[in-house]
Amino acid sequence: MGRITEDLIRRNAEHNDCIIFSLEELSLHQQEIERLEHIDRWCRDLKILYLQNNLIGKIENVSKLKKLEYLNLALNNIEKIENLEGCEGLTKLDLTVNFIGELSSVKTLQHNIHLKELFLMGNPCADFDGYRQFVVAALQQLKWLDGKEIERSERIQALQDFPVVEQQIREQEKAYCLKRAKDKEEAQRKLQEEENKGEREGRHTGFDGRWYTDISATLPSSEESKDDVQAPEIQGECKKKKLDSGEDDLEFWNKPSLYTPESRLETLRHMEKQRKDQEKLSEKKKKVKPPRVLICEDGRALNVNEPKLDFSLRDDEKRNQIVLDLAVYRYMDTSLIDVDVQPTYVRVMVKGKPFQLVLPAEVKPDSSSAKRAQTTGHLVVYMPKVGEIITGCQGTSKPVKSTPDSSREKTNKRSQQMERLEVDPSKHAFPDVANIVQAKKHTPRRVQAEPKIIPSEGDPDFEDNPEVPPLI
Repeated sequence: MGRITEDLIRRNAEHNDCIIFSLEELSLHQQEIERLEHIDRWCRDLKILYLQNNLIGKIENVSKLKKLEYLNLALNNIEKIENLEGCEGLTKLDLTVNFIGELSSVKTLQHNIHLKELFLMGNPCADFDGYRQFVVAALQQLKWLDGKEIERSERIQALQDFPVVEQQIREQEKAYCLKRAKDKEEAQRKLQEEENKGEREGRHTGFDGRWYTDISATLPSSEESKDDVQAPEIQGECKKKKLDSGEDDLEFWNKPSLYTPESRLETLRHMEKQRKDQEKLSEKKKKVKPPRVLICEDGRALNVNEPKLDFSLRDDEKRNQIVLDLAVYRYMDTSLIDVDVQPTYVRVMVKGKPFQLVLPAEVKPDSSSAKRAQTTGHLVVYMPKVGEIITGCQGTSKPVKSTPDSSREKTNKRSQQMERLEVDPSKHAFPDVANIVQAKKHTPRRVQAEPKIIPSEGDPDFEDNPEVPPLI
C-alpha cells in the first residue's frame, strides 16, 4: 500500500518545478494511500488537493492548510467528517462514495464559513430519511448540496422541520452504528480465519513454499536419473500451483461480500497478492538473455552495432590508413567509451554495448589512435595499414635520343632524388635498367647504381663491345 512521501509529492509537482513548499495544487489520486500525513507541514500554501480513489480512512493532518479552497476525498474509506475546522478558506468539499454513516458529524463544518458546495452522495448517510433537510438546516452557509442548488424556501422549510428531522437522523444513526459494529466483527472473524488457514498451510509446506515430500529413498543414485525424475515433477507442481491460484481467485470474486471499508481493503490486498504472484511466475519463465556473440568459433569476427550508432569507414590511400568515424553521443563522457583495435577488426564499447566492424585490410594496432571531435563529439579512429607504400614509374618509357650533356643533367637530377627499390618488380611491364648489371655482388650494403652515359653511334670515341648485352 502507498504512503505520502516527499518523493511522491515532488514527482507530482512538475508544474511547479518540483518545488513543494510553494505548491498550490497537488494531485495524489489513485495511489492506494491509507493515511493522510505530512501534507500540512510540507505544502502550507495548498489551495487545491486531489485525494480521490485512495484508501484513506480518516480525515487528519490538514487543519494547518489555511489557504485550502477545494478538497477532494471521493472514493475513500472515510466514516466521519472531522478535523477540517482549521481549513478557513475551504469553499468546496467532495466526499462522494465513502462510508460516512454519522450524518451528525456534518455539524463540524459549521466553522467553515466559506463552504459553499458539499458532496455526500454515495454514502450510507445519504439514504437516511430527512438527509437533505438535515444538512441544509445544519449548514446554513451552503449554496449547493450534491450538485443541486439550495433554494431559499427549501432552507426555511428545513429549519422549521429541523427538530423532528434531527430526531429521525439520530435513530437511524444508532441503527447504522449497531449494524456497522456487526460488520466489523464479521470482517475481523474472516481475517482471523484467513490467517489461521495460512498458518495451517505453512506447517505442511517447506521453506520454499512447496509441499514437502520425502522422495530421497525412491530416487535413483545417478544424477541423470535425478534430473529426469525431478523435471516433470516440478513442471506438474507449477501447473498444479497455477490451477490452485486460479481456483482461489475465482472463488474470491464469486464470494458475496459486504460494502464496508474492510471488504474494500481485502479486495485491494487480494489484487496486490495476485499481481505479485504473477510477477514471480513471469520472473521464473523469463529466460536469461545470452551474451552477444562477437567472435565465431572459427575465429571469424562479426559486424555488430548494438548501440545503433551511425558510422562511416573510409580508406585514406594518401596516408595509407583506414579511418572510422563513429557518431557517439555528443555529451557522453569519454570514460564510457573503450576502443580496441585488432589487425582485422575494430571494437568500440559504448556504455557497455559493443560496436564491432571487420576491416577491409590488415592494420597496425600499435600505431592506431583515437580521438573525439570537439564540435560533433564523434569518435574518430585512425588505423595505419600493414605493408610498405609501393611507388613506381608512371606511364611507359619512350625512346629518346640522348646526348652527353643531357645525360649528365639527368644523372645529376637522379642522384639528387631518393631512389627506392621495387617491392615487386614483376608488377611493372618495363624492366629496371639500372639494376640489370651489378658491378659488385659482394658489397654488403646496397650501393646506388650510377647511370652510365650512353654514347651515340656518331661519336668518334664510340666502340662496340660484344660482351655488353644490348639495351632493350
